[in-house]
Amino acid sequence: MSISTPFIRRPVGTSLLMAAIVLVGIAAFPLLPVAPLPRVEFPTIQVQAKFPGASPETMATSVAQPLERQFAQIQGVAQMTSVSVQGGTSITVQFDLNRQIDAAALDIQAKITAATGQLPRNLPQPPSFWKVNPSDSPILILAVQSDEMPLITIDDYADNILAQQISTISGVSQVFIGGERKRAVRVQIDPARLAAMGLTLEDARATLLTATVNSPKGSIDGPVRSFTVYANDQLTKASDYNNIVIAYRNGAPVRIRDIGQAVDSSENNLQIGHQNGKTGVQLIIFKQPGANILETVDAIRAQLPRLMASIPPSIEVKEVMNPTETIRASVEDVEFTLVLSVALVVMVIFIFLRNVWATIIPSITVPIALIGTFAVMYLLDFSLDNLSLMALTISVGFVVDDAIVVLENIYRHIEDGERPMDAAIKGAGEIGFTIISISASLIAVFIPLLLMSGIVGRLVREFALTVTVAVAVSAVVSLTLTPMMCSRFLRGHSENHGWIYRMVEGFFDALLNGYRRTLDIALRFQFITLMTFLATVAVTGYLYSAIPKGFFPEQDNGMMMGTSEGPQDVSFREMVRLQLKLGEVLLSDPAVAAYSSNVGAGSGGRTGNNGQFFINLKPLAERKVSVQEVIARLRPKIAKVEGAQLVLQAGQDIRVGGRSSKAAYQYTLQDADVEELYSWSPRCWPACAASPNCATSPPTSRPAAPPRC
Repeated sequence: MSISTPFIRRPVGTSLLMAAIVLVGIAAFPLLPVAPLPRVEFPTIQVQAKFPGASPETMATSVAQPLERQFAQIQGVAQMTSVSVQGGTSITVQFDLNRQIDAAALDIQAKITAATGQLPRNLPQPPSFWKVNPSDSPILILAVQSDEMPLITIDDYADNILAQQISTISGVSQVFIGGERKRAVRVQIDPARLAAMGLTLEDARATLLTATVNSPKGSIDGPVRSFTVYANDQLTKASDYNNIVIAYRNGAPVRIRDIGQAVDSSENNLQIGHQNGKTGVQLIIFKQPGANILETVDAIRAQLPRLMASIPPSIEVKEVMNPTETIRASVEDVEFTLVLSVALVVMVIFIFLRNVWATIIPSITVPIALIGTFAVMYLLDFSLDNLSLMALTISVGFVVDDAIVVLENIYRHIEDGERPMDAAIKGAGEIGFTIISISASLIAVFIPLLLMSGIVGRLVREFALTVTVAVAVSAVVSLTLTPMMCSRFLRGHSENHGWIYRMVEGFFDALLNGYRRTLDIALRFQFITLMTFLATVAVTGYLYSAIPKGFFPEQDNGMMMGTSEGPQDVSFREMVRLQLKLGEVLLSDPAVAAYSSNVGAGSGGRTGNNGQFFINLKPLAERKVSVQEVIARLRPKIAKVEGAQLVLQAGQDIRVGGRSSKAAYQYTLQDADVEELYSWSPRCWPACAASPNCATSPPTSRPAAPPRC
């Protein structure tokens, strides 16, 4: 008795088994997250420390160096980079792919604690850290703007209401605020008046540190009642600071208003954001790992009307960048291709078999195998992305082969005059081992992909497993449902055929005769045939060496990233003017829909002469050109802006490395001697400039004697 015999004799049980596979797959399909590519998480942790007023050299030696010494002792550190700017240090620690991010975070926390004794005692707060994924891109960027309110008030509503509420939405991981202007009070002191009072800036600073506190005041316990004394010593307005007494001279108090004034301002005045040329702050939203990006963005959009009702109507919230539109279109296009491929396979089966039931039976295998694959994808924590859907599309041709082989063998016995039941049992028994061997051979092809390590292995593993599961489910269906349906519905051909059947048969006969003639010619001229084969192999080898190569195809997801750079001695106001000028150039291009930009020192090691752009392009159907063509079209226009340059690169769903860069590729020079490093930097520039795709400028460095090569 073969494997298929129990299923052939029990059609009800077989049908229920297939129905269960279909129901589980249908239930799992809506639960699969949607993403552009498989989830590839790099175990990366970013540590930031702030020391207002400290120079980059001080941050590097006093803050970054002690932390790096401790982090280097952690097991599994693959790469560690740090960037120190005015008043801040950012350290990115990337671990091996097999390292658990949660365990790595505990090690980072322990090493920060161990380094506390070596850090400056007057750090305003301990270094903070959080888990990041360098390959993650924002799923949504919102611009918060107002024509009437000051920027610090806009930032208050964006930080305390919008960002806090959006962070609680299911699927949202983090909400960063770009162009942040946190409210602060600045005390402007006249040094001459301060010196006339016999005071120093340190006297004023020490008094201000203890002026605004919220300390306990105790309680009063009377004979009948007890009273808790409540008084808030915190100062929230600049006018309150003007009355602070910093010293006594000649029996009279010296207040802040006597030596200067306190004004409402922001923590960092050298940072600002723009959206389409208008000042505002941005809410840069990231999703949680494994979350459905489309559902998350839809949930944020659904909550926006309620959130906007909680803020003044003069504040506008607009979408600046929404990459989900491209992702939605891409996934829908691949899904349409999948359905079309199934339809084409069914059509080809019908043309060759020319029998209704002989077409229906193998055609049922395809949707059952695909739907059953959805259930396994859910168990494996896969997503519906371009690679997994492409794997399902490719597997359509594989899964239908098993059913056709079983059907053809059974149909052969029916044509010999056997009853359908006997023919199904006999034919399935003869072909059962062949089906298993065919499926095993197909799965074996993908074993190297399953065993690949590194980033590429993480990318293609989901593709390989999806095809493997589809082939395995197809083998199960072909050995159970297909022979059972053949025993119930398959009948032999009638002797009388219509004109369509005869016409198709004549076409196949002509095709066979043509192949016979060409085969005779090839066998007659064997030397020429052999030389043609060798020439084909040689041309193939040449084309393989000549074709451009890269890690991953460049995507056109409707996004561009840009990094602007001005002279190192540029002032903040001038850099803002240059940033707005570059923004005007971007908006002048018909393919650009909107942009969001930030200027000033910030995350990722951005310095005061740097700016960042997030550029949203119009849909491909409207712009008619690729993102690379848009970049090439913008370069000559950007070059006309004097005093600044802007390096553009297409947004990619997969980015390698924990360090941000201005372009798609980046070279790093390392040296223990800073002076020597400065001398070598300009010498390496000609090698980059020789590349036709080079769009960056040479590094600025101090002159030095030519080094030895």
